[in-house]
Amino acid sequence: MNDYQKPPKLLLIEDDAELREHLRQHLQYRGLTVQTRERGDLGLLLARSEPFDLILLDIMLPGLDGLSVLGRLRHELGTPVMLMSALGAEQDRISGFTRGADDYLPKPFSLAELDARIDALLRRVALDRRGPAVPPSAPLHGLIRDGEAQDVGFDGQMAGLTPSEYRLLLTLLDHPGESLSKAFLYQHVLHRIYTRLDRGLDVHVCNVRRKLSAIGASQVQIHAVRGQGYVLVVEP
Repeated sequence: MNDYQKPPKLLLIEDDAELREHLRQHLQYRGLTVQTRERGDLGLLLARSEPFDLILLDIMLPGLDGLSVLGRLRHELGTPVMLMSALGAEQDRISGFTRGADDYLPKPFSLAELDARIDALLRRVALDRRGPAVPPSAPLHGLIRDGEAQDVGFDGQMAGLTPSEYRLLLTLLDHPGESLSKAFLYQHVLHRIYTRLDRGLDVHVCNVRRKLSAIGASQVQIHAVRGQGYVLVVEP
């Protein structure tokens, strides 16, 4: 967190009063600025009105459930979101990643694991704020990169990528024709260690494929490499 000139600002949306207060005290003890809400609709209202570096979001919430909150946020904001839920089934995790979650932490969890995942997401935020290494609108195989919006466009249409999808695509574009392992992509794109049960990367790849196809950028294709990872192929 040394990349920040001021403490990172977190929004914690959790309806369990005891857990919410426990997490708030722990995160504030670590030097983070924390605001809390107990309802999904109130959390969404606050997220829209103030800038946050990270949102910790429970799924089972009154007022508006966490997945609905996440869906609405992703239409408006690129703030990283970590889902927290006792719903630990694979399909629940996939649903969260499909809607644009940056991480998924099943309950119950240890404070050490929570800290590690928060730090990873905040490091990513710090890196994103340093700005792109190439001009924001540099053409990439027909795609126009918008570094400020963290999105790409083709033929006048924007793809509507999430920040994680944007980083994934740029990482693959930086290594055209090269097979990148899942372990490498998890570290460089999602900033966490790859485990065989984690389907987050696969969901992000599917989303990028779908969004590129929707804007007609069919020349940029992401292929799975069995037993390894993914490779980006640019067709003529």
